[in-house]
Amino acid sequence: MSITTHILDLARGKPAAAVNIRLVAPDGTVRNGATDADGRCRSLLAPGQLTIGIWRLEFDVGDYHARLAPDDVPFYPRAMVEFEVVDPSQHFHIPLLLSPFGYSTYRGS
Repeated sequence: MSITTHILDLARGKPAAAVNIRLVAPDGTVRNGATDADGRCRSLLAPGQLTIGIWRLEFDVGDYHARLAPDDVPFYPRAMVEFEVVDPSQHFHIPLLLSPFGYSTYRGS
């Protein structure tokens, strides 16, 4: 089916907009996207392109934090999340909860 994501900035209490995202497929193919004003990215993968294997999302959170606090050096330049697709007929929603000094993720719905 598809892969979608969104980012919530926990320190600011709002969505993280304009964060660049890379999706790396099991075969090494890279797709690029960015979060919209609502912190969502829905356009990383076209229907029918999801395959079995290990996928990776790379979030460019360093640039995001640098835009908001130019004098601070972000601790994590990137947040990377690897996950395994066993059933490509499912939808995979991978949210990222973000703060300047940490992040977490989970399988959303």
